[in-house]
Amino acid sequence: MVKLLTDPAALRVAELPKGASLPFDIVPDAAMRAAMAEELGINALRKLTFRGTLAPLGRRDWQLSAQLGATAQQACIATLEPVTSRIDTSIQRRFLSDMPRPEELDPTPEDGVPMPEDEAEEPLGEVIDLARVLIEALALALPDYPRKDGAGPASAAVAPPGEVPLDDDAIKPFAGLAALKARMEDGD
Repeated sequence: MVKLLTDPAALRVAELPKGASLPFDIVPDAAMRAAMAEELGINALRKLTFRGTLAPLGRRDWQLSAQLGATAQQACIATLEPVTSRIDTSIQRRFLSDMPRPEELDPTPEDGVPMPEDEAEEPLGEVIDLARVLIEALALALPDYPRKDGAGPASAAVAPPGEVPLDDDAIKPFAGLAALKARMEDGD
């Protein structure tokens, strides 16, 4: 993923204060929000804040607790008109020193690298990238299928030149059988 925020968002673990919490407050400017919106494939990010604390968890691990607030604009899946969504969500991550990094895991033949059971746990590397956490959390919090209020169901009728497009009745072959059954029962 493209790193969209400046260096202060990437914290070197060796330079973090020992035994003390580190508060952070990330409020990207308009250019950064536009770059994030493009990276996420959405129309716009009008507001974005990521505030929280990175605190020690035991001797070598770290706990991130944060609030993500955003106003995002996406295209409606039915009309393509802009839909504005407000996102306010809590983010929790634990960066664990004894957790293997993805590149250290052996791939399984079925699905690649096994995923940890707890999604909030991540391996602790040399850097804790707050920008990566912000973008990942925002991507997960965005509505999957934004729909404008009052937008009806999306429909499309496509056919080769000279052909009649299929309609809902033609796509449901058993609907015709139900009608045939009803006519046969009326004839008895």
